[in-house]
Amino acid sequence: MTDDEDNNKKPLPNRDQLKRWLPFLSWPRPDRALLLNEASAGVTVALMVIPQGVAYAALAGMPLVTGIYAALFPALIAVLFSSSARLSVGPTALTSVLVGASLAPLAVPGSEEWVALAVWLTLLSGLMQVLLGAVRFGWLLRLVNSPVLMGFTQGAAVLITLSQLPALLGFTGRSYAQLLSGPLPDFYAIGFGLGGMAMLWLGKRFAPKLPTTMILVAVSAAISYAIGYALQGGAVIGALPSGLPSLYIPHLVPGVGLGSLLLPAFLVTLVSFLETASSAKVDNAKAGTLWNENQDLIGQGLAKIASGLTGSFPTSSSFSRSAITLYAGAQTQWATLFSVAVVAAALLWAMPLLYNVPQAVLASVVVTATLGLLKPRAFVALWKVSRIEAAISLATFALTIASAPQIYWGVLGGLLAALAHYMYRHLHPRIIEVGLHPDGSLRDRHLWQLPPLAPRLYALRMDAELDFASATTLERAINTALAKHHDLTDVCLFAQPINRVDITGAEVFGSIRRALENKGVKLHISGLKLPAQQVLDKAGLLVPGPLLFSYRTDAEALAALTAA
Repeated sequence: MTDDEDNNKKPLPNRDQLKRWLPFLSWPRPDRALLLNEASAGVTVALMVIPQGVAYAALAGMPLVTGIYAALFPALIAVLFSSSARLSVGPTALTSVLVGASLAPLAVPGSEEWVALAVWLTLLSGLMQVLLGAVRFGWLLRLVNSPVLMGFTQGAAVLITLSQLPALLGFTGRSYAQLLSGPLPDFYAIGFGLGGMAMLWLGKRFAPKLPTTMILVAVSAAISYAIGYALQGGAVIGALPSGLPSLYIPHLVPGVGLGSLLLPAFLVTLVSFLETASSAKVDNAKAGTLWNENQDLIGQGLAKIASGLTGSFPTSSSFSRSAITLYAGAQTQWATLFSVAVVAAALLWAMPLLYNVPQAVLASVVVTATLGLLKPRAFVALWKVSRIEAAISLATFALTIASAPQIYWGVLGGLLAALAHYMYRHLHPRIIEVGLHPDGSLRDRHLWQLPPLAPRLYALRMDAELDFASATTLERAINTALAKHHDLTDVCLFAQPINRVDITGAEVFGSIRRALENKGVKLHISGLKLPAQQVLDKAGLLVPGPLLFSYRTDAEALAALTAA
């Protein structure tokens, strides 16, 4: 082999690089004890996700069996390619309601067109997540802060709960406007619904390790069969197709362009990954590992693509099921493989057993899950900390409800309000005139009623970056001091809080220096950090002069100013 051929030959990726992109290569090799433990945890989660999947499929307006499809291959793909080991990936209430809200103006729930649009929405959202993870843009999803997510989550929980009340209270198939007319409610359905909620609450309170949801489904199916509930015209799940899902290639729906799904797909991406983040942070904290958000974006995106290609709807990490996974003692990714195996077995052989399950029981599963999201006290706690952020959260909550069924406008409105607040704070940085506190620190002179550091000196500190948003405010503060005190001979900028200077900040700094020099006022700069200093140096704004003084520390600046 020639030297040129040797140089052109690309080095093969080592095992560590492969593990970065293929996390399943780093799975621990199991022994018998570990497999028994993981099997117990995996079966527990599977028995919870099967009835939840059926309930969430109804919430998304999809064929009921697709909720179980969403817990099969998507969960397998996610555990193979995600960095977080013990997340329970599958259908969730928030992503399901987003599907229903996004497609409501475009098609009839459960129709062929609806399914095709749901699959396109799923594929677009999955591609977005894979792309964001591949280019290491996981930070972009931090744009949605906690108050906005809290307001949207609670608003969506209210809407989900209201949507399930007719089925829960024996009015299946009737709208709220029709409740006062027509036949009496189905009292059997009321019993199944309220009894199911009571059983789920008691199970969560006193036996959290038990698969209470599956026990409820089995008991209700047995009671329904015994009393002939379906034969009496009661609303039951009915026949579900058996067998593993086949490949589904969605067709284009006439009159609906994919462009109209881009915004809903982005909101599904945003909300579903924030759900994932809440679970992944807990999982990684318990494991003592760092969260790789970009790899989880890739894994969750591939899971969505797998869900779409099996004719299902968007998936996410369920916080409640992930918590059950941890509580059941799962230690590794092998627990998910056992869960997937149980779901596959259910699809092959157990679908007829779900025939007699009352729809009111599915409603009780959804309502019990969403009631856990309702936390009114969180608004009160937030109000005590920050009234502005509490107002943004409440506005997001109100807009989510008001914009139903297109509830994604709630997230978008809250996001815009939060960004506007962020920009307002940066456009109005905290600038104070400092004085020397008795404890030796520099503090707000007017707040603490401190004397000036020296006669004819204006000493200030800006607690912000010197950039396009804050620079003009700094210039205005200095010009105001010069206009108010005509006898000023010195201005000192305590610059340690300034971490960064951009081009606009450098230009304004130069303008400040020239304005002070024209008036014969000395400029003192204390504690300028290296990144900021390098920018000002390159712009030629720190060239030594008779009216410019620089100090490495505040102590040096104080000594020089008091001596002068």
